[in-house]
Amino acid sequence: MKPILSFIGKSESGKTTLLVDIITDLKQRGLKIAIIKHTQKFELDKPGKDSLRQLGADTVVISSREELSVMKKTDHSLTPQEIASLIVDSDIDLILTEGFKKSNTMKIEVHRKEQGTGLLVPPEQLLAVVTDEPLDVNVPQFNRDDTKGLADFIEKWLRKQPKDEVELFVNNSFVPLNIFVKDIITKTIVGMISSLKGIGDIKSIRIALKKKL
Repeated sequence: MKPILSFIGKSESGKTTLLVDIITDLKQRGLKIAIIKHTQKFELDKPGKDSLRQLGADTVVISSREELSVMKKTDHSLTPQEIASLIVDSDIDLILTEGFKKSNTMKIEVHRKEQGTGLLVPPEQLLAVVTDEPLDVNVPQFNRDDTKGLADFIEKWLRKQPKDEVELFVNNSFVPLNIFVKDIITKTIVGMISSLKGIGDIKSIRIALKKKL
């Protein structure tokens, strides 16, 4: 799984504009960034046009010369990890999300004094806080104008993220794994596949298994 970092904050806290500035800075450093935005209502089909989803399809893919959009029906609100599994671009360095305050991803919260003193999530879920006032929390704090300082901090955090990773999805739902289980799965699968003929240097493995009814 690519590293995921969520930007959260109360409505009108400025998290969207901050996220735009951070993405601009990180891309100037040569990083490839993917963005996931959490919204209550997604509208892609235009009113007055024939809706592709009205045809009854569960998944709709719209492809043009320069863009690809996927619309897929879901039976639950997807986590950042489940959405990230759809991003197959291996060149992506970091996935940033806007929202997902209830997810188990690391977060940067944008705080404004005028919106109250409380934070949305406990400090242990926070990588940092962007705030216009000092807060009594043991978390790195940045001023809103210190975009470069925050981008430096994110880049250093990114370098520390594990390069080898294994992820488990059961019935399309993300299942968190501890380090011990990840190590067992990795060694077992890599060992088995490495013994097959024609297998060279293994950089990634993707397995899909469906139980017969």
